[in-house]
Amino acid sequence: MRSVNLKRMFRAGVLNFVRNGMVSLASILIMTITLSVITGIVLFEHVLDTTLANVETKVDVSVYFVPGVDESRINSLKDKIDALPQVANTEYIKEKQALDDFRTRHQNDQTTLQALDELDSNPIGAMLNISAKDISQYESISKFFNDGTTLDAGTQSIIDHISYNKNEIDIINSILHKGRTLGFAIVLVMMILSVIITFNTIRLAIYFSREEISVMRLVGGSRAQVHGPFFVEGALYGIVASIATLILFIPITFWFGRNMTDFFGGINLFSYYMSHILEFLVIVVVFGVGLGALSSALASRKYLRV
Repeated sequence: MRSVNLKRMFRAGVLNFVRNGMVSLASILIMTITLSVITGIVLFEHVLDTTLANVETKVDVSVYFVPGVDESRINSLKDKIDALPQVANTEYIKEKQALDDFRTRHQNDQTTLQALDELDSNPIGAMLNISAKDISQYESISKFFNDGTTLDAGTQSIIDHISYNKNEIDIINSILHKGRTLGFAIVLVMMILSVIITFNTIRLAIYFSREEISVMRLVGGSRAQVHGPFFVEGALYGIVASIATLILFIPITFWFGRNMTDFFGGINLFSYYMSHILEFLVIVVVFGVGLGALSSALASRKYLRV
């Protein structure tokens, strides 16, 4: 008996879905736009997170030593730096290697290379590249070098200068934060619009079915039997919109993957989307059915007194 009632509710929900025609199409369209925005934001966050991770691997504190410094003093300083809890690892580049790297970087600058060859000694000092365990810890590592007691106060400094390219991370972090805030605001607005439009669609379905509802009330139809078809109708809007969104993003991500991979730092959006298609399916179906069910619940509660 219960299965018969479920079949009837489902059949009635499908009938309402088809009978509403263009009104149903409007609900599906706005819900598809909402789910597309959500999907786009998920992809956008993946691009930013991957870009941020790539840049983080290139960020370090670079310590440039005065040329000709005793290597034992550099090793002593390196040991102190390695002992810092914020430090993940250090890379020591000796003077000869630093000179070779400098020549490689300026291999097309003959003037610079000729001037270098005329010198009697190596003008390039050794250097130390320091990687932090977390991007937020570069500031404290940099301050470590301002502590004179840590760096053998009273003796001549062995450090020529210090640099670290944290600005890139700060910029990307700012973009990520602002992007998430803007994305949340857009999704919220679109979800409200989806609920309002689907709410009105369900309200029309209730109006069109008013005679059937009256008969069901007279013969003692339960609350679930009266409300059920409208929940089914709302869920159908979400399911159809979810499928439309998933299909829509296949050509969109394919185009971006073919034409914009270099722009996104080597990230192929099509490959990422297709490899995570099941995750996107869950996301859009949960949001789609949830929006449809919420709209149906609000409309049924307001216009059905059963």
